Amino acid sequence: MMRQIIEIDEEKCDGCGLCTDACEEGALKLVDGKAKLVRDDYCDGMGNCLPACPNDAISIVTRDAVPFNELAVINNSSDAPRKMVATGASELTQWPIQLKLVPLQSTMFDDAELIIASDCSAFACGDFHKRFLKGKKLMIGCPKFDAGDYPDRMAQIFKNNRVKNITLIRMEVPCCAALDKMVRTGIMKSMKKIPYRVITLKTDGTVV
Repeated sequence: MMRQIIEIDEEKCDGCGLCTDACEEGALKLVDGKAKLVRDDYCDGMGNCLPACPNDAISIVTRDAVPFNELAVINNSSDAPRKMVATGASELTQWPIQLKLVPLQSTMFDDAELIIASDCSAFACGDFHKRFLKGKKLMIGCPKFDAGDYPDRMAQIFKNNRVKNITLIRMEVPCCAALDKMVRTGIMKSMKKIPYRVITLKTDGTVV
């Protein structure tokens, strides 16, 4: 397949080895005093090695090469535990999920159990998908950085769709309290009676 991959100019390479240290995938090795791309499938074409080369001997080209094989890289890596691939199944059933991007009316919300989560909650809770998201629809947002018209937007979503119930997953940090208030305001403005509950997480992911 044609894809981007790195190329080394042997005349410019002085064998310093800085590029091999910079390549986390192990695609580069020193061979006979020169840096060599030893495995095409280990090179992701991102070029992290380029700025490490003091002689500008590395460039990115487009050529026929086997696809990048992340699993092979991980299995070959000496620090494989640090590069473990996530094995937990995703429970996400719709896209988009950002509150400002989700449609105001969609059949995906019909009779939906809706999770509204603060942006940080999924990062704090390692089993967020398995614990909270299975069988649910999701919207995420941050009341501190991009609140804007959240209450009015939520009110329209609640009004235009048959949302079955709403669960807010927020952090215990003070700024997340605003998200609770916004959801309550959105429900009130929608003029609907929608069952609502709040789950508050500590910064270590445990429930308060």
